[in-house]
Amino acid sequence: MTAPVSRRALPSRRGWQTAGSVSGRTRWTGWLLVLPTLVAILFLGIYPLLFSLTISFRRWDLQVPEQSFVGLANYGQALMDDRLWAALGNTLLIMVVGVGLEFVLGLGLALVLIDELRGKRFIIPLLMLPVLMVPVVVALTWRLLWDQQYGPINAILSAITGQNVAISWLAQKNSAMVAIIVTEVWQWTPFMFLVLLAGLSGVSAELYDAASLDGASWWHSLRDITLPAIAPVIAVAVLFRAFDAFKIFDVIFLFTQGGPGTSTESISWYIYQLGLRFFRMGYAAAVSYLVVIFLTIVVAIYATLWLREERA
Repeated sequence: MTAPVSRRALPSRRGWQTAGSVSGRTRWTGWLLVLPTLVAILFLGIYPLLFSLTISFRRWDLQVPEQSFVGLANYGQALMDDRLWAALGNTLLIMVVGVGLEFVLGLGLALVLIDELRGKRFIIPLLMLPVLMVPVVVALTWRLLWDQQYGPINAILSAITGQNVAISWLAQKNSAMVAIIVTEVWQWTPFMFLVLLAGLSGVSAELYDAASLDGASWWHSLRDITLPAIAPVIAVAVLFRAFDAFKIFDVIFLFTQGGPGTSTESISWYIYQLGLRFFRMGYAAAVSYLVVIFLTIVVAIYATLWLREERA
């Protein structure tokens, strides 16, 4: 027979009510504690997005008192804007060439420093200095380096060629784009290097030992072992760096301000010009949302292709 259960051993209904009220009180206390953060996120993040989306459908020009509703006219005008497409092309050029060079150089440095190397503990901190610097400071420093008359770059080229080299790096479109890309690569290659070095440190050394026993060369080991092993790390690093390069603004502002003419404008600089120089806030908001839509499509395609490769 089962022993009778004492009445005192069973929790009373009053105890359940007390526990429930305590948990409910704790839940409300938690919500009250995070409420200021939620309000800040809504006010500083979501509200500006909704407000900019609203004015993108209006003729919101600060120089004109009337702010009429124009529907999709701003978006249609943006799609036909040759200056917008030129700025987008410049941005994509800087992003593709710059990030590509950063990946190659960062992978090369990571492959060299993944092995035991004398002075490694001093080399890695030195390599990280550019990415730790403020972008404005980097741009100002390199602007002095690219100077036509007093810049060390022209002086070094003069010493190498034995002739007086006085290239106006920032006054011509092609040389200005070279200067912008080189500056970006110098600053952000350490970021790519650090991420890829972390990925390489997780690859098992036994895979390389087995490959060497099979007579695989360094190139085959890199192609068949290293790159597939760190493919997820490469995908994330390239995506993050490409997004950051797409937003390039400070180097353009301090180097050329989109010149000569509008030949080196980036998309961020063009939107800045529209909104804060010409005060066409509605049109600038429409251009910004078109850029967001474009980036969303690119990321969706990128993620789809990457997932397909992973499953294969």
